[in-house]
Amino acid sequence: MLFQLGSMGLLVALLAFCVVWVSSDTNKYRKLVWVTLFLTFDLIMFGAFTRLTDSGLGCPDWPGCYGHSNPLQAHAHISAAQEALPDGPVTVMKAWIEMTHRYFAMGVGVLIIALMVIAWMRWFKGVSNNPVASSATPSFPRTRESNLRSNLDSCARGNDGELRDRIEATQHSAQRQAKFSPWFPTVLFLFVCLQGAFGAWTVTQKLQPVIVTTHLLLGLTLLAMLTWLGARQSAHAPVAASAATLVKPALIGMLLLVLQIALGGWVSTNYAALACTDFPTCHGALVPHMDFANGFTLWRHLGMTADGEFLSFQALTAIHWTHRSFAFVVIAFIVWLACKALRTQGLQKTGRWLLIIVGLQLITGLSTIFLNWPLAIAVAHNGGAALLLLLLVMLNYKARLAPGVYSVSGAPSHPVPDRLNPQP
Repeated sequence: MLFQLGSMGLLVALLAFCVVWVSSDTNKYRKLVWVTLFLTFDLIMFGAFTRLTDSGLGCPDWPGCYGHSNPLQAHAHISAAQEALPDGPVTVMKAWIEMTHRYFAMGVGVLIIALMVIAWMRWFKGVSNNPVASSATPSFPRTRESNLRSNLDSCARGNDGELRDRIEATQHSAQRQAKFSPWFPTVLFLFVCLQGAFGAWTVTQKLQPVIVTTHLLLGLTLLAMLTWLGARQSAHAPVAASAATLVKPALIGMLLLVLQIALGGWVSTNYAALACTDFPTCHGALVPHMDFANGFTLWRHLGMTADGEFLSFQALTAIHWTHRSFAFVVIAFIVWLACKALRTQGLQKTGRWLLIIVGLQLITGLSTIFLNWPLAIAVAHNGGAALLLLLLVMLNYKARLAPGVYSVSGAPSHPVPDRLNPQP
């Protein structure tokens, strides 16, 4: 069974490798990073579809399905469970949805292993070709900042011809080392192993809300890490020095979004999406009667309180109302942040996309209420949250580490290949 499951994961990864191979991009490693990110985004969307169709227990064991690698081999067991409980968690369709989700997850795992192996191979190759660097770690050298500042000071005094070449040579060497540093892909590998463990616990713990919500957050964190890795592999337009004022706000915006996503995951895993079916009020009141204590008790079974009683409707209302109310705080902050980005050279495109996606996210969120939670819109709402996270990660990267613009007295501004900050 394990061999067959592994073969399915390799098959998914092979399709991605083919896309990279036929791509016109000469930097195949960068292309592999972005293809892996794309499939991770698709996996998050399909995971939402799995959760929203109640397919999480379509195969009630892990990693296979009734001890088999696919629902075809387990058809007899699935049919028996479906006949015994037609509206239960196990049906043929739900089994296929769940196993397809697992196949894609294994494929993403294989791709991340490939990223790690390639990074280590390139680093070892670089060390073997440079004996001086053999005793150095693959992290970014801290002396680069002081060297570049000294060079820029000399440029400001007018000797910018030869020194600019020195700057660019130092930048190129350091950027190449950072791009293929094996530590970040290794952390990605360890992270995807943790994500796999929570995927298993999601099934074995019978969709316990805190486990499922953590599984969702880990998946989005994996997406964020791949976005950072992809940004590090790619060239960026110069960013104005005023972007430094957005470093802290961009980080705050991302943290607020993560908290909102966690609240949204808590709504979804507790099936509280329709606890309030009117807007802007909830049950006719701005602040309805709610049970926060039981609603936000983390360690409990699905639909139950910590004492083993059925979860009250007031608890579901508290979950829904909190997510809905905090959404306005997050939307207001992201809109403000996007408007600031629109006025900053090099960040305008990211700011425009933030405004577009946050607007669509508001529309899909309200539509789930007024249209009684249609599946396609609910999945799109999950995807919108993932896109917002991706954009905020890119904004954080550009505000901190994208190329800057400086000017020498009496000369036009010149792009610098990177900021003076050390690479991650």
